[in-house]
Amino acid sequence: MNKVILMGRLTRDPEVRYTQSRNGEQLAIARFSIAVDRRFARNSQDGNEVTADFFNCSSFGKQAEFVEKYLKQGTKIVVCGRIENDNYTNKNGEKVYSVRIVAEEIEFAESKNASQGGGQGGYQPQAAAPKNASADDFMSIPDTLENDLPFK
Repeated sequence: MNKVILMGRLTRDPEVRYTQSRNGEQLAIARFSIAVDRRFARNSQDGNEVTADFFNCSSFGKQAEFVEKYLKQGTKIVVCGRIENDNYTNKNGEKVYSVRIVAEEIEFAESKNASQGGGQGGYQPQAAAPKNASADDFMSIPDTLENDLPFK
């Protein structure tokens, strides 16, 4: 099984190209890179602390058109897809080994308001708190309902 799920932010605006398919229609190809935060930092060989990993991603067709229309640098997304080898031989004849994520599903990981700097952690309350909520955000339960609760 080859399946990967990553959540991160775009490191730059996506690059989108269109190519001609065999039946004459255009096929969109999007390339982008995401930075995925690490749970625990580690030191690199040069002594700097590494707190994120960077992954090159590609998407095709309708998914690439979605990338072109809605994603930009800094957008937080969740990518589901597969890992592919992206090996090649450089001009010096040396073999270069790398991988690429082929994005099959892409979803936003935060609200539009939060991504524009207007939110706090992506959460925006939709309605005012109930009148009987206390300062610690817990609601008081009337004594008449207390016996009907499945827990105590």
